[in-house]
Amino acid sequence: MDARRDVFQAIADPTRRAIIGMIAQKPVNVNTIAEQFDVSRQAISLHLKILAECGLLNIKQLGRERLCEAKLEKLNEVHEWVAQYHKLWTGRLHALKNFVEQEALQPRQANTDNKKKTKNIHKPKK
Repeated sequence: MDARRDVFQAIADPTRRAIIGMIAQKPVNVNTIAEQFDVSRQAISLHLKILAECGLLNIKQLGRERLCEAKLEKLNEVHEWVAQYHKLWTGRLHALKNFVEQEALQPRQANTDNKKKTKNIHKPKK
């Protein structure tokens, strides 16, 4: 296994993400996978090899068939990485929402204060 390969490399390619989607529910024959893409079987074999090296699938030989079976536990790494940024951005968006809501209230208060001042300025002196 290439030490540089990880789950992030696996999901970086749309073809590999599509393959993961195909095998997530049940094992799928390599030929069936290859038929779904407009690329060579050699290219699909390389994608499958990368997915296997990243620990996202097993290829089992059953007679003449090679079945690809998903091992999606490794996707937890992606989930955990994304979750930290989700938490960060959710917090920032809530802070922005609160700021905008406060700013939306302030002009009304400022306009009310300005109207009071304006009324006082235009009162005739006695």
